[in-house]
Amino acid sequence: MSELYIGLMSGTSLDGVDGVLADFTAGQMRVLQHCSAPFPPELRAELLALNSSGSDELHRAALAGNALAHSYAGVVQALLSSSHTAPTAVRAIGAHGQTVRHRPQEFDGTGYTLQLNQPALLAELCGIDVVADFRSRDVAAGGQGAPLVPPFHHAFFGQAETTLAVLNIGGISNITILDPAPNTPVLGFDCGPGNALMDGWCHHHTGQTYDDAGQWAASGQINQPLLTTLLSEPFFAKPPPKSTGRDLFNAPWLAQHLHLFAALPPQDVQATLAELTAQSCAQALRTMAPACRVLIVCGGGALNTHLMQRLAHHLPDCQVQSSDVRGLPPLQVEATAFAWLAQQACLRQTASLPKVTGAQGARILGAIYPA
Repeated sequence: MSELYIGLMSGTSLDGVDGVLADFTAGQMRVLQHCSAPFPPELRAELLALNSSGSDELHRAALAGNALAHSYAGVVQALLSSSHTAPTAVRAIGAHGQTVRHRPQEFDGTGYTLQLNQPALLAELCGIDVVADFRSRDVAAGGQGAPLVPPFHHAFFGQAETTLAVLNIGGISNITILDPAPNTPVLGFDCGPGNALMDGWCHHHTGQTYDDAGQWAASGQINQPLLTTLLSEPFFAKPPPKSTGRDLFNAPWLAQHLHLFAALPPQDVQATLAELTAQSCAQALRTMAPACRVLIVCGGGALNTHLMQRLAHHLPDCQVQSSDVRGLPPLQVEATAFAWLAQQACLRQTASLPKVTGAQGARILGAIYPA
């Protein structure tokens, strides 16, 4: 049976879709092809708007899910064409969907997590089985439903003789701590904002969807009083398991802290937001794994030169390196993780870590939509 899987990821940065064609034959993990596609501006705007309550949400969300499925299908077709792979050779597509609400354990004790997606439509468009809805089973079992990538980080990066950590900086940042000692559980949790606040501020003031290499942030000065105010958010002091999203770290959250700092130059706010991400991630690592000496960074944040320099500044005893050094480029890690999660679902293998999410036990994640 084929051990080729496609993984698709569109994260909270809302920059578009990353896809990989991965080969898991004989226990190996090898990316055969990678493809990225930006969201059309109107879809990006709608997905961002659906992170907040608004009019006619059910109708708009359904249509946005359809549009997302077509974007996913375009990436799948590009992967197949460029690798000369037939759809029948791929066992399944792992499609994460677009998170627009993430409120685990809230309201009624169970809460919910919501990823816009139309996996049935994607299966119809591609002629390949689709695995989707990865988070809800963990939430149903009392967990956070996030982060889901630590078991993949362990499978791909975990063969080391020393403690290492994997930091994914997408819209939200999450960290995985891998200790080589026998029977030591994998740890993982969300640290706080990754690129989301920086991207939003940059777009508002420059018209660019992100701060290329962090150049704009590097041109500003960190404002310590503002940074102290931002770091007073209770989430940062909360012990894991914990997860977060745009439900908390969004433009209104930033605005409520900025009202006393209205006179600050925009580039100084950007520098302070980059420092917020760097310090919150560094503090999370120092608190949970003070002996860690290697930090592998993936996600779009790994391409932000200024942010990587600030991380290295705050972790002088730790080697901060891009996941590229470990054989998997930063923009391929999460997509590969969802290809791996799709494989686990097809094999009926559990793929959640209760120590990470706080769930009552390990669960098989994902619902399968046959082609």
